[in-house]
Amino acid sequence: MTGNGRLKRKKVLVIGFARQGQALARWLPMVGAYPVVTDTRTADEIGINPDDFPGAQFMLGEQPETVPDDVAMVCVSGGVPLTLPLIQQAIEAGLPLTNDAELFLEYCPAPVIGITGSAGKTTTTTLTGAILQAAGYTTWVGGNIGHVLLDDLDQIEPDHIVVMELSSFQLELMTRSPQIAAVLNITPNHLDRHGTMEAYTAAKANIITHQFQDDTAVLGYDDSDSHHLQDDVMGQLLWFSAESMISDGAFLLGERLMLVGEAHPSGEATVICERSDIQLRGEHNVRNVLAACALTGAVGVTPDVMGTAIRAFKGVEHRLETVRVVNHVTYVNDSIATAPERVLAALHSYDEPLVLLLGGADKKLPWNDMLQLAVRKSRHIIAFGGGAADIVVKHLQDLDETDIVTRVATLDEAVAEASRIAQSGDVVLMSPGGTSYDAYADFAARGIHFRELVASL
Repeated sequence: MTGNGRLKRKKVLVIGFARQGQALARWLPMVGAYPVVTDTRTADEIGINPDDFPGAQFMLGEQPETVPDDVAMVCVSGGVPLTLPLIQQAIEAGLPLTNDAELFLEYCPAPVIGITGSAGKTTTTTLTGAILQAAGYTTWVGGNIGHVLLDDLDQIEPDHIVVMELSSFQLELMTRSPQIAAVLNITPNHLDRHGTMEAYTAAKANIITHQFQDDTAVLGYDDSDSHHLQDDVMGQLLWFSAESMISDGAFLLGERLMLVGEAHPSGEATVICERSDIQLRGEHNVRNVLAACALTGAVGVTPDVMGTAIRAFKGVEHRLETVRVVNHVTYVNDSIATAPERVLAALHSYDEPLVLLLGGADKKLPWNDMLQLAVRKSRHIIAFGGGAADIVVKHLQDLDETDIVTRVATLDEAVAEASRIAQSGDVVLMSPGGTSYDAYADFAARGIHFRELVASL
């Protein structure tokens, strides 16, 4: 394990004890540090046994009023807002803030491909890993995707390669960037956390801000906010586009995906595969595939290997996932859609009449554009759950479209109502637009519940 030994015999405060905090509590003692863990939940509420984390000190059940004595560094889990008084106190005291992702980049001996974006991160990360595995690389995939890579650090070798999904919550603290980094797109998201689009964009940009001249940035040519980051690129710049021919990267030419320029081992424009080879629905997924091609081309993977992996790739659960067809009605789980922009992409993916399930908790994002398209494409809209459902109903009242909306309290009721309304040939699309936290631990739990409800129809 590489690293400069700066954590040896240092006391490190870990704030938040979900999966990232737990990985830190396991890893920090391995480099000689002394983790002090705090969380407002008790051990029982978290579902852990403190004895399983030897070397860690625990302060659970409430937040300490002051930073413990002799703390040299503070590690903040992704879900913890930086406005927390304890964190503000640490900042005022001049203590460095970091997180599991930045520490991983510091200590990882292998090259890292980092991927961020408002949408498409997990699909692109998973496919990038699949392409690299098909090319024969020992590949590690994780980060915000669900698996904390610190847990793998002692097994990663210099000739391996890491593919790491990074969220804005992680990136806002980071002063390191991966050697190869992609910004897929930047659209309104998490404004309840970041406050402004400027702050959100700045967090996303951190994935390339700290790169060096030998590093590579991959940007979405078709997305204006990602495109504008080209001025921040320190090293090589590659693009991906579904709309324009580009000289370096991956692009769509008619019905063919092409690799060209610095992303191609030979530099020549070469066909990767046909668009029809992509088994994922939607124009947004064409862009995700192109991004994965540009990223893997940057490490020397050939187009034929990319094409083989793309043809075999069936997508990631909870992302336009067909659950079941019942009485000629297709039920689709898109629980990952926790922002209206993601619902917009889902709506564009279907030509069939839709029964659309919207709801969850709102993130202070604009709903109007998505709802205008939803009205045009949906036979009926069912608003369920928390505050986002009320926003949906209010917008549809303003659009004078109350006859196509039904308000229900739970996802159970929403699925039951959808099965009553849907007609042969329809798609029942659960693409909520709001977060899951009004009723579920995360979007995956919501998607699993939707699957169970559909299975019981």
